[in-house]
This record gives sequence, C-alpha cells and structure tokens, in this order.
Amino acid sequence: MTERTTTGRTTDPAMVQEYLTGYDRILSDVAATGRRLTRDELDSRRALGEQAAEAGHGLRALVSGHLTATRDAWPVSSADTVSAHSVLAAVEQAVDAFAEGYERAQRLAVRREEASRREFIDDLLHGRSDLGRLAERAGRFGLQLSHAHAVAVAVGETAYAETDPVTRGVELALVSRFGDRRILLTTKDGRLICVAPADQGDVLTYFAKQAHAATDGGRVAIGRARPGAGGVVQSYEEALSAHDLAERMALDEPVLRAADLLVYPVLSRDREAMSDLVRSALGPLTEARGGAGPLLDTLSAYFDAGCVAAEAARRLNLSVRALTYRLERIHKLTGADPAQPFQRYTLQTAVIGARLLDWPAKEL
Repeated sequence: MTERTTTGRTTDPAMVQEYLTGYDRILSDVAATGRRLTRDELDSRRALGEQAAEAGHGLRALVSGHLTATRDAWPVSSADTVSAHSVLAAVEQAVDAFAEGYERAQRLAVRREEASRREFIDDLLHGRSDLGRLAERAGRFGLQLSHAHAVAVAVGETAYAETDPVTRGVELALVSRFGDRRILLTTKDGRLICVAPADQGDVLTYFAKQAHAATDGGRVAIGRARPGAGGVVQSYEEALSAHDLAERMALDEPVLRAADLLVYPVLSRDREAMSDLVRSALGPLTEARGGAGPLLDTLSAYFDAGCVAAEAARRLNLSVRALTYRLERIHKLTGADPAQPFQRYTLQTAVIGARLLDWPAKEL
C-alpha cells in the first residue's frame, strides 16, 4: 500500500528500504550483545531521516517500514526476555533518531520556505528585483503578475506578524469565503497586506471589513489597481500614502480608497502656492483670542458636516448659536464668508492646505 504525502507524492514501500540501510545488522548485533546503539549508529539514522524528508516521503510509511523490518529481522536468539527487551530498546532508539532527523529536515525546509516567501514579498512591494524574474517567482505564491492587481493595507494599534492570531484569523476568513482566488495575504512593517486581482474587488472589500474588525477598529487603505509587477508596488505605495494623508487630515473613515483621495496630491503638488493660499486666506485667524486653532477646527467641522450648522455644532459640542458666532468671527477676520459659494470654496481649499501643511503648528 502506498502513502500519499502532503506534497502529492506517493511513498512506495519498496522505496522505504533505501532508508533502512544497516538497520537489520544493528538489530542482530543488539540481540547478540544486549548493547545500546552507538553514537555513529544514531547519527546514521538521523541522516537517513533527513534524506527521507528531503525526498518528500511520508513519515508514516517510513515508520511502518521500520516495524516491518523489525519483524523480518527479529533474531531467533531474542526469544529470551532480556534479548527481546534489548532489541525493542534498540528499535525505540533507531526510530526516535530517524524521526528526529526527519523533523529537523522538515523544520529547515519550513524556514527556507518562510525566508523565500519573505524575500519575495519584500521584492514585490519594493520593486527591488528584476520584474521578469519576480513574475516567475510569483506563481509559486499564487499570483499571476501578468494581470492587474490592487493592494490593501490595514493598520492597527499594534504591529502584526504573519504568525499572529489576528493575521491568521483574517486569512482564515478570506480562505473560507473565497477559497483559491490567487490572493496573497501577508504582513510588512507591522501592517496587514492583501494583494488581489483587479477584477476581484469584492476580495479587498471583504478583507477591509475583516481587518477593521480584527484590529479593533484599525484603518484600511486600498490602492488603485495597476498592471504588472510594477503595478503592485504602485498600488501598495498609494495605500501607504492614503494612510499618511489620513493622519495629516484627521480623516476618520475606516476604509480609504486612493481613487477617492486624488484631489489631495493635486492640491499639495505646489507647496509654495498652497502655503501662499493658507497665509492669505487663514493667516488673519491668528489674531483671534486663543489663536487660529479653534477657528480652524470650526471651519473643518463646518465643511465636513456639509455646511450644516446644527451638525457642525454637534460635532464640536457647541450650541448652534456659539457656532454661528465663530463663523461670523471668521468672516470678520478673513473677509470671506463661509456661507457664500465662491468664498466658501477658497476657505475650504485653504483649510485642506492647512491640514496638509500642519498649519498653524508649523510656520509656513
């Protein structure tokens, strides 16, 4: 009977004999002398165990082969109790040493696989490898880089590794929901990363939901879909930029899509022009008692609330009357009325610029 291993190979009983070299001789000698196995004999068993593991044979078939060989080579002289005990002790030593070598080879193979996976992920997300070679390696990890992909990045309160329960939980949820969809789930710099084909947006949406819950309310950013190996890098960097932007702009949305935030890079592209706008439109707020901060927060809340005074007041824990007073104060200092469309646009753009430039905390 053959054994199918986890690699899909089968272990033929006849092939097991290759890894039993010298075993029958050891049993015969032990039966005759009652001795224990020597260090060299144990080392030879470990070496054979390593070779069997590296060849991809199943441990069950190998142990069964040892037991069969024990029965076939059982010495006639071992009928007495002392000799039988010595032989059984030798069998225990030999099989234990063989299994130790087998497990050592397995652990080494796992470490090599983990190192190879980590190297691939680093190269994939930073574009440090030849793109053609990267595409060849990608198939081994379930990606087809000839297609377009998008990258989602989840950030929580703590850093996450691939072996953490949070990471494993999100991975299990994805596999249970989508099965084999050529998805890569990993971690990088403490963040959860999901790479999925561009035509499977439902995967990243589901990942965002699961990651947000698993990280206790962490934020998820999704880059735009891009073609090729280089596209993965671009999408990943877009997702990271979205996280950075969310921090500077104090955005509280749990899921950010880079495609929805394109206006911010456009506004920040000309830093000198944006700085000039902030100084011109909002600079007078520094003359207010308490500085520009409270009035800038008032404008931010007002615009974020869709210019609905009642909602803005609720967000600021103010009365509508107090909010209205602040808006009138802003109008008086800046000369711009937040209630007038054109002037509102200028003020709102300046407020976005102030967030991007961290003004007034930093001088322009």
